[in-house]
Amino acid sequence: MLNRIRKDIEPMMNRIGVGFAATGLSPNALTLIGFALAVFAGLLYALQSMLEHAYLYAGIVLLVSGFFDIVDGSVARVTGKVSRAGAFLDSTLDRVAEVAIYTGIVLSSKVNPALVILALAFSLLVSYARARAEGVGVELKGIGVGERAERLILLSIFSIASITISMELMQYGLLIIVVLAAITFIHRVLAVLNAMAQGSSSHPQP
Repeated sequence: MLNRIRKDIEPMMNRIGVGFAATGLSPNALTLIGFALAVFAGLLYALQSMLEHAYLYAGIVLLVSGFFDIVDGSVARVTGKVSRAGAFLDSTLDRVAEVAIYTGIVLSSKVNPALVILALAFSLLVSYARARAEGVGVELKGIGVGERAERLILLSIFSIASITISMELMQYGLLIIVVLAAITFIHRVLAVLNAMAQGSSSHPQP
């Protein structure tokens, strides 16, 4: 959903991209920084029983990680370094990061593990649906209400709120993520099937 407003904020992100490009860091280096921060957030979740307010710190680190996840693309655009290899690395590390984050939440033993497993499962299915759609020539960018950006923002907000207000809020946050990710997955499957059906009808067999 947030992908739909990217064109509106692209000029601002490009200015930020120019600033980061001046540091000499490559888009792939920024991708790796964002990935490392996401994995660190997963570690913080896992340490909740030993580190007071670990969920709060994890939520903040997740937001910073998400910022780098946006900046790497901006730097790639303004420096003319957009590449398929970079896109592959970014997408792959995003999936590994999600596994690390949700694994850390499970290891914290503070929330229902079933909710965490469902959140991770549907998150991966959403990404898989987009990857397979692109493989058959269907663009799904911006399709759905629970893309990665939305999920991470929600996870960050509820992680912070779980410490500042009540740990129960984390359960509700995960439930919301599960529902939004499930809706997005179904939406994407239907969108691909519809696009392929329209393509077949516009090219009837001789």
